[in-house]
Amino acid sequence: MAQRVVKSYRVLIGMEVHVQLATKSKMFTGAANAFGAEPNTLVDEQVLGLPGVLPVMNKRAVEYAIMVGLALGCKIARHTKWDRKSYFYPDLPKNYQISQYDLPLCAEGNFELEQKDGTTRNVRIRRAHLEEDAGKLLHEAPGGHPINWSIVDLNRAGTPLLEIVTEPDLSSGQEVAAFGQELQKIVQFLGVSHGQMQMGHMRFEPNINVHITDDSGVAHKTAITEIKNLNSFSVLERATNYEIQRQINQWVETGTLGRKSTYGWDDASQSTYWQRDKEEAHDYRYFPDPDLVPVDVDEKWLTELKSQVGELPAARRKRYAETFGLSVADAATLAGDRETGDYYEEAIAAGGEPKRVSNLILSHGRRLANEKSATLTKIGIPPRRFAQVAQLVDQSKVSVGSAGAILDKLANADAEPEQIASQLGLAQVSDTGTIDSVIDSIIAQNPKPVQDYKSGKQAAFNALFGLVMRQAKGFNPKVVQEQLRRKLSQ
Repeated sequence: MAQRVVKSYRVLIGMEVHVQLATKSKMFTGAANAFGAEPNTLVDEQVLGLPGVLPVMNKRAVEYAIMVGLALGCKIARHTKWDRKSYFYPDLPKNYQISQYDLPLCAEGNFELEQKDGTTRNVRIRRAHLEEDAGKLLHEAPGGHPINWSIVDLNRAGTPLLEIVTEPDLSSGQEVAAFGQELQKIVQFLGVSHGQMQMGHMRFEPNINVHITDDSGVAHKTAITEIKNLNSFSVLERATNYEIQRQINQWVETGTLGRKSTYGWDDASQSTYWQRDKEEAHDYRYFPDPDLVPVDVDEKWLTELKSQVGELPAARRKRYAETFGLSVADAATLAGDRETGDYYEEAIAAGGEPKRVSNLILSHGRRLANEKSATLTKIGIPPRRFAQVAQLVDQSKVSVGSAGAILDKLANADAEPEQIASQLGLAQVSDTGTIDSVIDSIIAQNPKPVQDYKSGKQAAFNALFGLVMRQAKGFNPKVVQEQLRRKLSQ
């Protein structure tokens, strides 16, 4: 039998992203929402599903979800409700999950994903709804020892979970990873989630299928497969690319298109593997939760939340590059989190030149933050001090190389930067009268290099410049050069 030939193909990938929200308590109970506690210590009667216990909605979780929806360009439902999604599993003691079925809190969004080549791809957001997370099954004993059973840890059960579902608008592992990274920036920027992948705050599930056109022009659509619980961008990209090629190879080799299934990722073999066939919505027997009241979002509440969202990372990056003239990389770093961007803008508002302030923050600010194991805002230097140091450099009162020493002092004791520069002997002399007197003395004492310079030897100028700078430390080198050239041309 002749091998099947792929004339062309088109990849369609939709994303399901689960984001744990950083509220102090869980979604429907006052139990603490935290990471790293001893197993089964962050539980209460509601988490355990004990009889007669009623859920109470976490308002802040609803607000966080709306803020993400606004950032993704979604329509916010003015009326929504809670539903029970029924399934039996050891990490879900109630045997149902409180979720949202037909009336999601956020829907019909549009998100512009910036590509590496500077173009953008529109990713439609189908829905973003709130639910409670399940617990966690551990298949190794503490310390990594193998066991013949599973251990249930319910600390994660009940955590507020925002599930974001996109339309199949992505087409490669690189795009999927880029979308995940941008989404991480957004939730961290908004402060609604810590977004730490290694702590399970974000879990990604790409839904992949391929539309293949054979050499006769006939179209073949592979079944959608969902790769579950990917928690690093590298794995997300590799697993997606592998699954695309697996589906194509399966059709080429067997002619089959597969079944709608759930797959896992095996890092050791760098391959996906079948887990189970996919359930349909009716298998979960959704019905409205009788113990929770609906959520009504009025205009006042929505306006208040819009004000909390503010300018998003992508817009801030673009503004920094276009308005302040920063490089793409520098703009991305400063706009990467809200605190850093706000700090930078406060320094500019205090009179610092944008590029100079950016250079000082990205060099000495980050260095001090690393040394202190702190964020930029916690290194002990107010933004206005960065502005003042930037002004001293731009006014040639201190050299660029001296800025670090001044900022080091400011990190330990707040004072006027110009005063510190003077105390450290770093203040530059720009007074032309003082500089001219030294230049005159050097010219008078060194007739040969003066004559060499007038004969066209540039090295002679450098030698005279060095003599001036050595004789009078602290002179502004730019002013010295200007005055020395002027004197030698006379």
